[in-house]
Amino acid sequence: MDEEKNEEMREEKTDGVEEKKSSDKTEKKNADYEEYCYLCRRPESVAGKMLHMPNDLKVCNDCLQKTFNSINSTNFPGMDMFALDPSMFRFLSDAPKMPKVKKKPKEAEKEKKKEELAELNMKTLKPPHKIKAELDEYVIGQEKAKKVISVAVYNHYKRVLEKEPKIELDKSNMLMLGPTGSGKTYLVKTLARLLNVPLAITDATSLTEAGYIGDDVESVLSKLLAAADNDVERAEKGIVFIDEIDKIAKKRNTNSRDVSGESVQQGLLKLLEGSEVEVPVGATNKNAMVPMTTINTKNILFICGGAFPDLEKIIRNRLNKTAGVGFGSDLKDKYDEDRQLLDKVTVEDLREYGMIPEFLGRLPVVFSLQGLGKEQMIRVLSEPKNAILKQYEHLLELDEVELKFSEDALEAIAERALKKDTGARALRAILEEVMLDIMYEIPKDENIGRVTITGDYIRGCGGPVIEMRG
Repeated sequence: MDEEKNEEMREEKTDGVEEKKSSDKTEKKNADYEEYCYLCRRPESVAGKMLHMPNDLKVCNDCLQKTFNSINSTNFPGMDMFALDPSMFRFLSDAPKMPKVKKKPKEAEKEKKKEELAELNMKTLKPPHKIKAELDEYVIGQEKAKKVISVAVYNHYKRVLEKEPKIELDKSNMLMLGPTGSGKTYLVKTLARLLNVPLAITDATSLTEAGYIGDDVESVLSKLLAAADNDVERAEKGIVFIDEIDKIAKKRNTNSRDVSGESVQQGLLKLLEGSEVEVPVGATNKNAMVPMTTINTKNILFICGGAFPDLEKIIRNRLNKTAGVGFGSDLKDKYDEDRQLLDKVTVEDLREYGMIPEFLGRLPVVFSLQGLGKEQMIRVLSEPKNAILKQYEHLLELDEVELKFSEDALEAIAERALKKDTGARALRAILEEVMLDIMYEIPKDENIGRVTITGDYIRGCGGPVIEMRG
């Protein structure tokens, strides 16, 4: 019996030695070859140490990290790699540690906005006159436009906040007309800062018919969804401002397909009326391989704005049809210098301009902004909270220099701006030109204490008045 046991023990020892020899041979043989990454096909000498995956797959650290980043960037629910169970990484040679992720600032801001909207109720809702008073601090003139927008926003809030409506309230989409530089976009941007509801400002020039290069009409809602931090419920209570709406008017005398004109107006009809629209999340193109969500546009307020160049000619031609010769008749040049001609616009004038009747029917509130005159230009220079002159005064104040403009200088600037015929935008262009030498020379001399801009300096026949310190 003892001899049999000894023989078995000798056999087991020899088997172990043979197995060890064979494994050593295999390791020696494998040592002659480099491991390579299954994804990028780089060898271990280039990519670094390989991570061993199931089914004898090897992956480098770079490829694994890129995979995690691409999964996390899609924002799919349930795909957060840091939220996965650490036991899932047990097949890795070096399992990564799961760090504690702090709440992102955007998420905290999103919760804050939700709380602000929740606190807003019918009692704390600002009435139209208070909304207009806040707009008055930034926008000069345009009393009718500010009144119309204030009432529309007030009614929009009431529609949003009423929990159990006895009567279903419809929205009143708006069409805003006005020459360039009259303050259309600036009015809405100022409104965006004062409101707590999501507000998206988009441009109609990039919109095209579905299937063509450019943005689809649904991209308008994508920007609203982004402004609402991808919260569909908040986005459905928001406001959309579509600028340059006159650029999608019907093209005349063309044999090619009008993919950025009438077809875009027809595509916007369903949005303006109110319907459920599929919108890509985080992109403006439906074919961008991103998740889609459904937004109901029934409670979204749409404000469309445009300069509508040459619309005044159409209005003037309609009004001059009654002109004649003799006592009591209207002269043909009666409306040539009328700055308030856009107030007389009708739906027929807009149809002749190129807007289709179905589109105009969904914009029941039509109002216009007036071109700025000399007095309004002077007020725009100095009265608003962030007036252009105040900005330059602050810039020189940082150099401990006081800047002043004489009344004659303000008039000269306004006169030059009116000649450019680009509205309030001309004011900054003129001031940039006038202040260039002053902004360049002032930092050279630390003894300068005050600079006064005169009318002669603006007109190019004099210089500024410079006073030294003390």
